[in-house]
Amino acid sequence: MSEGPSGPAAIDAAFIRRWLASAASVIEREADRLTELDSPIGDADHGANMRRGFIAARTAVEKEPPDTPGGVLVLVGRQLISTVGGASGPLYGTLLRKTGKALGEAEHVTPEQFAQALRDGVDAVATLGGAAPGDKTMVDALAPAVEALSFALDKGAGLAEALSAAAIAADEGATATTPLVARKGRASYLGERSAGHQDPGATSSALLLGVLAMTSREGAE
Repeated sequence: MSEGPSGPAAIDAAFIRRWLASAASVIEREADRLTELDSPIGDADHGANMRRGFIAARTAVEKEPPDTPGGVLVLVGRQLISTVGGASGPLYGTLLRKTGKALGEAEHVTPEQFAQALRDGVDAVATLGGAAPGDKTMVDALAPAVEALSFALDKGAGLAEALSAAAIAADEGATATTPLVARKGRASYLGERSAGHQDPGATSSALLLGVLAMTSREGAE
């Protein structure tokens, strides 16, 4: 974040690059847990796929770092689509590419602009996957997160506080998928047997939002 032309706490490319570097490290650390969650209701590869994708994205950004926050997100999304297997690649790639494209070519964006762009990204994921809250997918973490983010900003919260609220909402949304019966994705093939398992995609989404909040708090210190 910076005190750029968009005002205090504007989000810049350096902030998004820091988020990506931390996100890749967290995904590496949590990959086995994500795969463990995926084993009973998926293909038992979510953690490995996400680790491969985020490492590739981090390498691409380090090699030729874009100079706008939107540019970083578009590049990361493109890398995830090309390197993450299964449904996660297109879904996460769409989330980040759509968010990045919505931010455009501005060197600094306000928290409110970022929140709206992220909402656009989440809407694109829901459209691509045909998913809604309650379907036991990553949307169950992402949708409440963007609502919490926008609500907090509307109430005058700073970026770090608003992203922390979003991360809490995402984590609660991921946990709430446990008793649900999956209606979309690979887990839906199991019907009632999908209940009792936390959705891995919602869990990885919550992890990424948690890292985003952590990055904003570090920038505010």
